[in-house]
Amino acid sequence: MSTSVHVVPAGEDWAVEEGGKKLSTHHTQAEAEKFARGEAIRAKAELVVHGRDGTIQRKDSYGHDPRSKKG
Repeated sequence: MSTSVHVVPAGEDWAVEEGGKKLSTHHTQAEAEKFARGEAIRAKAELVVHGRDGTIQRKDSYGHDPRSKKG
């Protein structure tokens, strides 16, 4: 199981990758993010959305989060 699903620029389009493997290509970042979110939820993985310049814009986690403990 991969630990993250990435939305990355792919030329003029946007790609969704998991474990270094391209899962799909979309015309808009929003379309790619919607697909990637579903994949991240299914895989209980982290969603990482990159901008056109490759920097990370945001992250969301859908599993394996540490339990909250009072300390």
